[in-house]
Amino acid sequence: MKIHILDDWFDTLQGLPCFENLSGHDVKVWTDHVEDTSELAERLQEAEALVLFRERTKITRDLVEKLPNLKLISQRSVYPHVDVQTCSDNGVLLCSNMHGGTPSYAAAELTWALIMAGMRDLPAQMASVKTGHWQAGVGKTLRGRKLGLYGYGRIARAVAGYADAFGMNVVWWSSDEGRARAHADGVQVAANREAFFAQSDVVSVHVRLKPNTHGIITASDFAQMQPGALFVNTSRAGLIAKGALLEGLNAGRPGKAAIDVFDTEPLTDPNDPLLSHPNLIATPHIGFVTEDEFDLQFSDIFDQVNAYAEGAPIHMINPEVLTSAG
Repeated sequence: MKIHILDDWFDTLQGLPCFENLSGHDVKVWTDHVEDTSELAERLQEAEALVLFRERTKITRDLVEKLPNLKLISQRSVYPHVDVQTCSDNGVLLCSNMHGGTPSYAAAELTWALIMAGMRDLPAQMASVKTGHWQAGVGKTLRGRKLGLYGYGRIARAVAGYADAFGMNVVWWSSDEGRARAHADGVQVAANREAFFAQSDVVSVHVRLKPNTHGIITASDFAQMQPGALFVNTSRAGLIAKGALLEGLNAGRPGKAAIDVFDTEPLTDPNDPLLSHPNLIATPHIGFVTEDEFDLQFSDIFDQVNAYAEGAPIHMINPEVLTSAG
């Protein structure tokens, strides 16, 4: 098959063991990002299969209808960036391994790194010592403080394990179903939403972005937080009501935020009001960006490509495409 891999910005995949899984295919790896649909469609004209790097490129109706040879889109995890109906309308199969039961330890580890960086104000301390000014303020110890985890899923439970090792007290909030599972597991669930935000020294959100989770963290939630509290988001920016985090930081509730995700990505404007905020610590959506995580994820993705090529597709999101084709 003629396979095009999009948005491998650091040309990482060709050096990983999993890339051998595509031997025998005609593979083109693109290491830049193209936003213009017409330009992108032109370079992908011969593509029979697209391999996606998570949400780095949106798969829209305008794009799909310009790709007459496209038969398969292969990726991993959730797919809010893919117009599934358009794929089905145009006979394009979407395959995505939802990796049930397996958390992204890379994302959990970055979450913990951001918690440490925020509570000890590491960026400011590092900048200070490198410019000859020695210490820059006083941080906070984690032991004995309260970590609020929003979302009772796999990554959040991994983060809870780190918190336990550091002596933090973990409190949970989630959907009705998530809180029911948390109660059944015997962990501490906040008495109510207001108490969850008001009593946590750190709030970290771990929720999948779906139509019913857009904007679930609101300005009123931030208004409940303590002036000295830290808000962490390594999930998706769309979980936060538009403008609410910037409004909260400007009001001093929360006192700081540490985030890995933005409404616009890649975000390259250093003057962006949120990115440039003095009380924001930011990383450029690197929660899943490790060699180990890439090899794990793309092994699954390339297995999907091979399964399709062999006539036995797996992890199908819109299997009706095959039924209608038959």
